[in-house]
Amino acid sequence: MLISKNLKLVSCDAGILQAAISGNEMLAELLGVEVPEHWTEFGPMAFQYALDMLPVDTIPHSWCTYFPIHIEDNRLVGSGGFKGQPSAEGIVEIGYEIAPQYRNRGLATEYAQALIDHAFSSPEVKMVIAHTLSHENPSTSVLTKCGFIKTAEILDPEDGLIWRWELKKSIVDNGK
Repeated sequence: MLISKNLKLVSCDAGILQAAISGNEMLAELLGVEVPEHWTEFGPMAFQYALDMLPVDTIPHSWCTYFPIHIEDNRLVGSGGFKGQPSAEGIVEIGYEIAPQYRNRGLATEYAQALIDHAFSSPEVKMVIAHTLSHENPSTSVLTKCGFIKTAEILDPEDGLIWRWELKKSIVDNGK
């Protein structure tokens, strides 16, 4: 589990992911938190992908899905995490979402920063990347606030043109 100022990030094991796929009531009971309607836009397919990735993740560092719980409200407010373990080059990718009713409070930035800090606590990680749609939007603002630099435009077969964002550990370390 990771903790930030307003969020408790619960690492998802197979049971939690199965509950998320099964529905809000089961997930709420398992986590002991309130799970609002429409807390995720990623949905069951993303959780099934994460569930399928669990057997592949053999490194002890947690390269998994995390569910952010708003500490004060004891409420699930989104999902995200890592899209797998670091590559041979030391690159790991993050993704995140915050439920609509909790947006514009700085929670997405706080969530992304917690994932970044967690990634860079692992010696094998040299860079964190993320991808966004190819226009200015809330996620591009989050990444900019966290120090990412847009490095490429990529044609994705599913999403069309997207932007690649990078944050190098050496840049972060030099800034401290």
